[in-house]
Amino acid sequence: MNHDNDHVADRHRSPYSLGEKVRRVLWSVAEATLFRLTWPTWYGYRGWLLRRFGAKVDRQARVRRTCRFVCPWNVTLGANTATGDGVIFYALGSITVGKRVTISQYAHLCAGTHDYRDPEAMPLIRAAITVHDDAWVAADAFVGPGVTVGAGALLGARGVACKDLEPWTIYAGNPAKAIKPRETLGDDGSD
Repeated sequence: MNHDNDHVADRHRSPYSLGEKVRRVLWSVAEATLFRLTWPTWYGYRGWLLRRFGAKVDRQARVRRTCRFVCPWNVTLGANTATGDGVIFYALGSITVGKRVTISQYAHLCAGTHDYRDPEAMPLIRAAITVHDDAWVAADAFVGPGVTVGAGALLGARGVACKDLEPWTIYAGNPAKAIKPRETLGDDGSD
């Protein structure tokens, strides 16, 4: 057998099971209709719908109707977490968001990439993202595959996190760099 043909076959083989393909199609229809066409304040209903598709969404989480979820069954959102409009949860790998987290408008959490070291097959990598309690991912910010955002960390507007962010630190830029410490909050999220 020709080794080159093996790489071509690998490159064209889907990394998704048939079951996952079916779930993705069903979710895309539900997201475009049952999710997106809701009243802006129907947070409970949207959380309920996400839970029907396997997401773990606390009943006190607030998810905007314009958020986009790829593979919602890989998403966990903690209590009192709030998302802004247009947030993208690209959850090919797991995305776990703690309590009292703010994910501002148009932020992008990307838990999937490809292994560039194998240019023939470019295999999919499903690298988990974790955003710990009290963190803030600001407007238009990007959190890359495999990144952990520490408790209370703040990724500034349009910041790009390709490496872990230390707890209670403010980051900005592309790539994100530590700017200064952030004041810690009490156990209940207060100053």
